[in-house]
Amino acid sequence: MFKKILIANRGEIACRVIATARKMGIATVAVYSEADREARHVRLADEAVCIGPAPSRESYLVADKIIAAAKSTGAEAIHPGYGFLSENEDFARRVEEEGLVFIGPKHYSIAAMGDKIASKKLAKEAGVNTIPGWNDPIESAEQAVEIARGIGYPVMIKASAGGGGKGLRVAFNDKEALEGFTSCRNEARNSFGDDRVFIEKFVEEPRHIEIQVLGDAHGNVIYLNERECSIQRRHQKVIEEAPSPFISDATRKAMGEQAVALAKAVKYQSAGTVEFVVGKDQSFYFLEMNTRLQVEHPVTECITGLDLVELMIRVAAGEPLPLTQADVKREGWAIECRINAEDPFRNFLPSTGRLVHFKPPTETMWQADTAHRYGVRVDTGVFEGGEIPMYYDSMIAKLIVHGKDRLDAIAKMREALNGFVIRGINSNIPFQAALLAHPEFVAGRFNTGFIAQHYGGGFRSEDVPHDDEDFLVALAAFVRRKSRERAAAISGQLPGYGVKVGKDYTVIRLSNDGQHRHIPVHVDEFVGETGYASVLVGDKRYKISSPSRLNDIVITGEVNGQPFTAQIERGSARNPLALVVQHNGTKLECLVVSPRMAELHRLMPFKAPPDMSRYVLSPMPGLLVDVAVQPGQRVQAGERVAVIEAMKMENVLFAAADGVVAKVLASKGESLVVDQPIVEFEK
Repeated sequence: MFKKILIANRGEIACRVIATARKMGIATVAVYSEADREARHVRLADEAVCIGPAPSRESYLVADKIIAAAKSTGAEAIHPGYGFLSENEDFARRVEEEGLVFIGPKHYSIAAMGDKIASKKLAKEAGVNTIPGWNDPIESAEQAVEIARGIGYPVMIKASAGGGGKGLRVAFNDKEALEGFTSCRNEARNSFGDDRVFIEKFVEEPRHIEIQVLGDAHGNVIYLNERECSIQRRHQKVIEEAPSPFISDATRKAMGEQAVALAKAVKYQSAGTVEFVVGKDQSFYFLEMNTRLQVEHPVTECITGLDLVELMIRVAAGEPLPLTQADVKREGWAIECRINAEDPFRNFLPSTGRLVHFKPPTETMWQADTAHRYGVRVDTGVFEGGEIPMYYDSMIAKLIVHGKDRLDAIAKMREALNGFVIRGINSNIPFQAALLAHPEFVAGRFNTGFIAQHYGGGFRSEDVPHDDEDFLVALAAFVRRKSRERAAAISGQLPGYGVKVGKDYTVIRLSNDGQHRHIPVHVDEFVGETGYASVLVGDKRYKISSPSRLNDIVITGEVNGQPFTAQIERGSARNPLALVVQHNGTKLECLVVSPRMAELHRLMPFKAPPDMSRYVLSPMPGLLVDVAVQPGQRVQAGERVAVIEAMKMENVLFAAADGVVAKVLASKGESLVVDQPIVEFEK
């Protein structure tokens, strides 16, 4: 067994590999860019080596620097994680040529299956059903349009070396094929150093289901059941689960056996994933093979009780697989939510900056620990006070739960999301909460078009359903009464001027347009020692008990005998005196005041926000890579104005209306903050 390994990656996956290596008694070496000097994976590793500037093409994608770091530290093997160089055939070969061990498949397997074009051809030769398409690299956007017409729209334009949603576009017409090819090629070149692009038929209403395979150097290959990955936004997985609520045992067996046959055909050694697109009649077609560990591997670990990273390391060290196909378990139900640094209410634009607060829910399962299951696990590469840089992907953490069955897992995940505190940047937690509560998701009736179908016009706060919003009102009143009771108990108050605690309150729900809603609330039966009160909202009574302190952001307790987890804090951008309550993805921003103060509040004038319609504003933090207009230029609605790059994604800003450019307020190469003006139009 290895004594020391180097992890050629960053973020949560680097931390994940370190956890297993530590369990196995293997020393670890981290590599980091200048932007990651204080990163969590650097702190966790036994040693760390700086490999260059922040951009990945100058650090994490430079094979020479990584191999030099391994040699200088005495590491015997390199684990590539996922992304970056994990599916790079040349890197795997170089590692082997330098006398090191690549903890992954052999370079010839990567060459055969890691390349999306080569893998489709090989799968077809092996008798695997493949989707109609053009499997040779395409030279120009015009050729892409011709090919797309020949196949028939819609088509999927994909980078050959792509993965993780990068270098992938769906086109429904000539214009989208033309633009998609160019963007796809640029993203592929920047993210993977390989700009080859191919096109295939896009199967509408498909399921994305993948089979986890595991092979060793002794010719043994097994499959570890499937993962359902159909909940995707812009081809990026959002929620993954195992098993799938859709396929039958017969389909599972057929897909698994086909995946194993494909892996054996390329002498596959390591963990890998064979991805299939599955039709509503359970017909399935080979999509691609990922010759690496997947982001969503924890859900497979939950239902099988296996540590996939440990198995990868043992296989790389030459050990045979310790189990056969008959030994593979499928117990319970696991769900993973990807918690990303993005603003769901601003069309999921990246949100970078400092994590002012980062408190995940209480863990009862841990990485590299197969003994503890049926609980909550958090895989992350960040920490409170750390920075989310603009140079890499948007993942903050992966939240994983394991339940007895699917409904139990969904309930566990909703509670875990309620207790996940992230402040300083925006996250997609409200969106995840909405997905988990959607009746079609709960029923298991969805496909890869689910998010586009239900949230095609964007995601709004009203898209987050709540079983009982009056509970949020009651909780706000409960906390306010608790705070008044504490204030009244402070000694030394002037006689006649002490804090008086009433039972009647008005909860003022604040709104953007000034149309605030006033809700009378009565709070009685308060018992401070046990943190109990009875709250009346309209004709609904809520008996709330909570041991949580007033300064706790996460508040837990029971309401009418049922447990709850919510978040409450004082102060918002709109009003420093407001209470902000969050539960099941719904946010209530309110003032809890006496009835007399509520009367006076009605008389307060409403200050409308300034009119910014003449400006093109940066919707996110990022790098301004292009300004396509200049002063005096006449611009039509829908015309390209600027391009911002953040987290490896290009975001094009378009003019909302016809107009003439008055000023260009930001210059190419400038780092922008949210809502920074870029272009001003004439009145």
